[in-house]
Amino acid sequence: MSSEIKRLQSNARMSQVVIANGIAYLSGQVPDTAGASIAVQATEILTRIDTLLASAGVDKTRVLTANVWLSDPKHFDEFNAVWEAWVPSGHAPARACVQALLMRPGLDVEVAVTALA
Repeated sequence: MSSEIKRLQSNARMSQVVIANGIAYLSGQVPDTAGASIAVQATEILTRIDTLLASAGVDKTRVLTANVWLSDPKHFDEFNAVWEAWVPSGHAPARACVQALLMRPGLDVEVAVTALA
């Protein structure tokens, strides 16, 4: 395995994607549409994840794990409806989903994934 680390879309605080040892690690993604419905926020996030995965040279069929943070358990079913439409059949990753206080008012969901690069 290569010991090279590749960082994409970096700033002083973080990189949106880090690729090391054949794994692409995506930072947690939040929507720009704070205050919108969970379906709108989740769709925006998953579209952004698709773009970030493509920048790493992979797609969502290569996602290994997903961590999902919801501001309230009442959003679970609505989020899952969007999630299940996004995940390709036969390619469901290992996933954790928890309730968390997110960092900006109006944010109701954050998602971070890792993928085989």
